[in-house]
Amino acid sequence: MPPVPLSQVAVHLRPEDNIAVAARNLPEGSEIEFEGQVLTVPRRIGMGHKIALRPIHAGDPVLKYGQIIGFAGTDIAPGSWVHVHNVRADDFERDYAFCRDVPPPPKPAEPRYWMGFDRGDGRYGTRNYVAIISTVNCSASTSKYIAERIRNRGLLDAYPNVDGIVPIVHKQGCAMQYGGPDHLQLERTLAGFAKHANVAAYILVGLGCETGQATHLIENQGLGLIPLNGQRKMPTVLSIQECGGIAKTVEAGIRAVAETLPRVNDVRRVKLPASHLILGTNCGGSDGNSGVTANPALGVATDLLVARGGTSILAETPEIYGAEHLLTRRAISREVGEKLVERIKWWEWYTKVFGAEINNNPSPGNKEGGLTTIYEKSLGAIAKGGSTALMDVLHYAQPVKTRGFVVMDTPGYDPVSMTGIVAGGANVLVFTTGRGSVFGCKPAPSIKVATNTPLYEHMIDDMDINAGVVLEGTPVEEVGRQIFEEILAVTSGKKTKSELAGVGEEEFAPWQIGPTL
Repeated sequence: MPPVPLSQVAVHLRPEDNIAVAARNLPEGSEIEFEGQVLTVPRRIGMGHKIALRPIHAGDPVLKYGQIIGFAGTDIAPGSWVHVHNVRADDFERDYAFCRDVPPPPKPAEPRYWMGFDRGDGRYGTRNYVAIISTVNCSASTSKYIAERIRNRGLLDAYPNVDGIVPIVHKQGCAMQYGGPDHLQLERTLAGFAKHANVAAYILVGLGCETGQATHLIENQGLGLIPLNGQRKMPTVLSIQECGGIAKTVEAGIRAVAETLPRVNDVRRVKLPASHLILGTNCGGSDGNSGVTANPALGVATDLLVARGGTSILAETPEIYGAEHLLTRRAISREVGEKLVERIKWWEWYTKVFGAEINNNPSPGNKEGGLTTIYEKSLGAIAKGGSTALMDVLHYAQPVKTRGFVVMDTPGYDPVSMTGIVAGGANVLVFTTGRGSVFGCKPAPSIKVATNTPLYEHMIDDMDINAGVVLEGTPVEEVGRQIFEEILAVTSGKKTKSELAGVGEEEFAPWQIGPTL
């Protein structure tokens, strides 16, 4: 058989790249035509993995997306598999070139709308939940019992406009420095869920003796419930020790929630502009095609939203590492660009404190899917941020006030990252995956985008959109528009696959920075 043209079996992203990404499995002995030469594959190369197109000498950079993803650890012949066995993640200097390539503001786009909940105070919800927020792990079970008893007693049956009761439980709240970084960050995260546009009402449940006292949370974060009459009211706080034990606290919690249900049910969806959407983006269980299909398609959706006055959040700072110089060039000001670099330097320090390396990420699953170094993963991950100017860089769970494309400093671990993004105000999430993440995060709906068709078909009950069609010839822009339309449909009430599966209550995972005392 004659050699197969490279374009039929792999994706060559940039002319200067010395590798291509396999769009399907390449068996041993495959012959591929590239630039008039025939490349013979000496050993099988899996879908999403890299094939060398030109000779790469030991120490030479390996290029993907026109950028450095690592350095050859040995001579690599054309046609060879390029992966962890012959590529190193050596340090290299990045030119931050602050603000050099700031894109012009997007051209005014045709207005688009969705049906959501106008809270009357500048918050716009895509869902209508009541939250049971645990201040400490010691009250986590009690908080879950309150939600379970409400469901089991059928109290929600009379309130069809209430999306559900969501217990916000976690493993923290004590054994931390009072007023220290972990205490304040946990409070900021809990407050972000209490104030979230998708939460119509909430109660706080604590043990009573914990470091993370509810009174401190309320005062420090300005928490309060705003009823329909506009009068500010302190939230309901239940203490297991004050109530007299778990059973009495559960009954008190049920009564408190039952009192709020009529008011929550009275809210109706109304027509809202896309400018009121705050999109949280994340990639998890990534593979070698994440940066080829799903992430750039999500970047197109980001641009479509930003062009209509909306906001898109890129996070996972350790998965920006090695690609941050492309974002600093898009920073709207040097100050914004330097905020990102400061976070990158902090992560270098933070990992060294514990004797770790940022290149410990990619995970084993990422590597099995074709990702070789953190540089490669990061270059593909930042594609979710589209092409508009970087407007701001925020700390973990910091409320997002700036419109446009922003970065939030979070770890790369998906539940922790998404928890911070939602706490910051994201009212809808899009999660890309190449290996098959099933992530959901109540109270924000999570749209799952598969990077390849075999995954989409294999996990059809968990994937909402198939970006793998890009490998079959569908333009990235078309898939990006599909994602944008799905965002509008989901924010208007369409259930995501994770919502239909009931996923999202166990994924609340605040970031703990320091020691447990």
